This record gives sequence, C-alpha cells and structure tokens, in this order.
Amino acid sequence: MTTQPEALDDDVVLLSVPADGGYLGVLRTATATLAARLQFALDEIEDLRIAVDEACAMLLVVATSDAELECRFAVTDDELSVEVTVPTTRGARLPAESSFAWKVLTALTSSASAEVADGRATIRLVTRRTGR
Repeated sequence: MTTQPEALDDDVVLLSVPADGGYLGVLRTATATLAARLQFALDEIEDLRIAVDEACAMLLVVATSDAELECRFAVTDDELSVEVTVPTTRGARLPAESSFAWKVLTALTSSASAEVADGRATIRLVTRRTGR
C-alpha cells in the first residue's frame, strides 16, 4: 500500500461553484495558480488545467440540476492533488476507463481515479512535479 504525503491544513483550498460550464474558468484559474505556487513548468500547468477541465466536464453530465461542483486542492512540496465531486442523478455513471476522456486524464496527470457512491461522483487527480 502506497501512502500519499499529507497536505498541511493551510495548504488545502476548497472551492464550490455552480455545476455549470460557465464557472469552470474559476477552477482552471485556481488550478494554474496553485500549480504555479509549486513552481510547475508551464506545460505541466497547462496539462493540469486541461485535466481539471476534462474531469469537471465529465461530472457536469451526471450532476443534478441544482448541483454545486466542489473542488478540493491539496498542495504538498512536490504535488498537487485535485478532488472534484458533485451530487449525481440516480443511476449516474462516469465514462469507462477505456474512453477518450479517461485517456486524456491519465495522459495529463500522474494518476487519475473516480468513484460514484452514495449519490455523488468524485474524480481525483494527482500531478507530481517532474523537476525542480
């Protein structure tokens, strides 16, 4: 079992926006700002912005009509983890891991995972900085 580094309490950012594509720019900007804080390379920042956008787009499809998209960013010395969650419609399913959307997520991040349970869908992304 692999343990992940724990973020300090002050290195966790929580954002909640309406589950509407018009608000995804807020999450993309937060992603870029936090990745820049870790001194990620410009291409790593852009990859992470695209991955967060793709994850959110996947969640918007299964979100309830009045949903809030909740995003938790955790910063450690060399990685940024992003967890995006949304309440879902009954019987909601995320795209299969063999789908193009998942191929994008896994190509742009160090790891990506998802779950749908208890009326919520969650996608977790982790990006580790490649160099200092």
